Amino acid sequence: MKLNTIKGASADAFALHPGYRRMFAHGQLTLGIFLPLRFYDGDMGVLNGQAQLVSEIDHLGFAAVWVRDVPLYDPAFGDAGQVFDPFTYLAYLTAHTRTIALATGSAIFALRHPIDLAKAAATVDCLSGGRLVMGIASGDRPVEFPAYGLAHEERGERFVQSVHYVRQLLADSSMPITTPLGRLDRARLLPKPVTGRIPLLVTGSSRQSIQWLGEQADGWITYPDTTHNVLGPRRLAEKIRGWRAAIPGGGFRPHVTNEWIDLDENPDFPRTPLQGGYVLRTGRNGLIELLHEWREAGVNHAALGIQMAQRPVQEVIQELAEEVLPLFPSLAGPEAHAQNW
Repeated sequence: MKLNTIKGASADAFALHPGYRRMFAHGQLTLGIFLPLRFYDGDMGVLNGQAQLVSEIDHLGFAAVWVRDVPLYDPAFGDAGQVFDPFTYLAYLTAHTRTIALATGSAIFALRHPIDLAKAAATVDCLSGGRLVMGIASGDRPVEFPAYGLAHEERGERFVQSVHYVRQLLADSSMPITTPLGRLDRARLLPKPVTGRIPLLVTGSSRQSIQWLGEQADGWITYPDTTHNVLGPRRLAEKIRGWRAAIPGGGFRPHVTNEWIDLDENPDFPRTPLQGGYVLRTGRNGLIELLHEWREAGVNHAALGIQMAQRPVQEVIQELAEEVLPLFPSLAGPEAHAQNW
């Protein structure tokens, strides 16, 4: 079946999008914070007060806050992610924030039905006044697919179908939609995105070619490679250049990466990999050095996870805000559209 497609877009398409413009600009790098702020290890109490801290993160001027989409907890995988449903939680956070971009990292497009994805995304976008930025992915936890009645090995194909279907659902169009995942003739999706479009940033390859990523992704999220020395950022730069070379017309599209950090009290503590490289322990000067290397590599936003930090969350957030954020400030752009729901 041939799909009617709405392709990925460069920055001009998001000129009026408050979330996108707060996070992304050519040659710039901004900072976001990944949730949860503390690692879930069987006790929901670690999430107590998190929304109030997110409100403070917003007030301090970070560019974005990120939530993960992990439908089912796999004890063998060991990481429960955000725990709360990402869209429900982002809707809750809209009432606790005013300017910060709200980002999914990443919504699993190969599991959820496109209508449900589009409905939830457009709802959060409207409630937040246009602050939703969607990282999207094909899924990396095999245990979830049979639970949904889906074949894990077909996730790449389903991901592509879902991306096209979601974009058509969100578009302001009366054209019929026919896809392998559903058909709409007269029915339409409400609400529509505040600024007409929600950015879809593809995570990793999502089992697609670099040509597809260049053509279809509004932005690209990848793992950072190693972060304890400059070699990882140099390899990351090569990867980013390869992707941007595949973008039709060469217009700017943003790149995002992330790292889980254990910020040491000693500002000069060297960049040291922990847990097999999953966590980077560093003082703020090492982190600043890494962020400069990422910016030189072409990264436009760094999402920092502090759930593994040994210090109190408030201390880490305050140090980042006072000593690091001024060097990588959030960007000026349109204010969130006034909402009075």
